[in-house]
Amino acid sequence: MTDEIRRILRENGRLTADVDALPDDADLYQAGMTSHASVNVMLALEDAFDVEFPDSMLKRSVFESVNAIAAAVGELQASVAS
Repeated sequence: MTDEIRRILRENGRLTADVDALPDDADLYQAGMTSHASVNVMLALEDAFDVEFPDSMLKRSVFESVNAIAAAVGELQASVAS
């Protein structure tokens, strides 16, 4: 899952740092992602993982790191499966 998240961040995150060189817990906003870019990341994540982010998850902390994104996507996938 993290490889796909990194691909999406490379294509949509507009990071000033190399996403492949960042640790999974690195702050993506400090690495250059803007709130506008995070919307593009969210839309790409929804397409790639066939999930929909509810309004309650549309906050900075959900998109702050690869780990946070993976946890959010995993939670969404689990709720769809149940």
